[in-house]
Amino acid sequence: MNFEDTDFRQEILDTENPFDLQLIKDFLMEQGFEYKPESVDFTMILYNLNDEIIGTGSLRRKTLKYVVVAPKFRETTAFPLIITTLSSKVLETYKRCFVYTRPETAKIFQSLGFSLIATAEPLFSVLEFGYKTIKDYQDYLKANKANTRTANVASVVVNCNPFTKGHQYLIEKAASENEHLYLFVVQEDLSVFPFETRWNLIKEGIKHLDNVTMLNSGQYIVSGGIFPNYFLKNESWNDVSAKQAEVDVRIFADYVVPTLDITRRYIGSENYCHTTASYNTQMHSILPSAGVQVIEVERMALGDADNYISASKVRAAIKEDRLDEILNFLPEVTKDFLLSDDSAILRQRIKFTDRRH
Repeated sequence: MNFEDTDFRQEILDTENPFDLQLIKDFLMEQGFEYKPESVDFTMILYNLNDEIIGTGSLRRKTLKYVVVAPKFRETTAFPLIITTLSSKVLETYKRCFVYTRPETAKIFQSLGFSLIATAEPLFSVLEFGYKTIKDYQDYLKANKANTRTANVASVVVNCNPFTKGHQYLIEKAASENEHLYLFVVQEDLSVFPFETRWNLIKEGIKHLDNVTMLNSGQYIVSGGIFPNYFLKNESWNDVSAKQAEVDVRIFADYVVPTLDITRRYIGSENYCHTTASYNTQMHSILPSAGVQVIEVERMALGDADNYISASKVRAAIKEDRLDEILNFLPEVTKDFLLSDDSAILRQRIKFTDRRH
């Protein structure tokens, strides 16, 4: 059966309308998806002329989600119409968009111009589309590549929300044990401490190290598009979280490692966050086959062996007006910032937010 675009009608979901919300939930449930309106910014619905829902698609920032077409309409123009509508909307704000899909359906997206980045069987393939691609990020890395005489080239990926003595210790250790260290700072502004603030605190806190190149993580290392579970509150340890971590690590192994000739990746042991612990597990599993030694460093503790330094503890202390209790967790640069008027607005924001990162 063939259909023309004129046989379809598009609508934007009104999430305040319980009737429309239930319609889309029921439709997606029939197709094996649990729709969570709080996890999206925008949802479109495609109807036929009989006002039946035949397809839908959603956006969360630059990531396409819940793209589903009813089985009997999958050979029509419904799917391309949804993808075109969503990707066009993303590109109004961003220079690229991402989509998670089952590996078996990745070819459909590729036929519409998307490029496959990585796959974590059997749950996910991640593809991208837009004016900027992962090759542009590799060009950025090449432009900042250091000249080295040995193969002792290490990497550390940090968020530093905020920058603590634990982060400083891990960076100093990696720098002291290698000829050169690439320090990737998570660029995604989904943390309570903005990227610019985190970058400046780290830069000041490691200025005594002359063999470190600071790099932004771009859209491909612990980003909301590639690894959204990192930024989700109260996420469970499950296959989805593990497979998203696997995708992130495979991208690092396939695109970042060969570009910068990285042979080691330093990570901190994880005592609190299941998602980060899952991420560490994936690094131990995947990176050695890419020629990268994973060096897990015991999390730094002060005094009592159980008194581990944690950025989340710092944020909790700020939230509860207990900043003076954790000042010994902080290097001077972070301490000075948090005790200054420059951080007043940020500290106030933390008191009224429930973000996990």
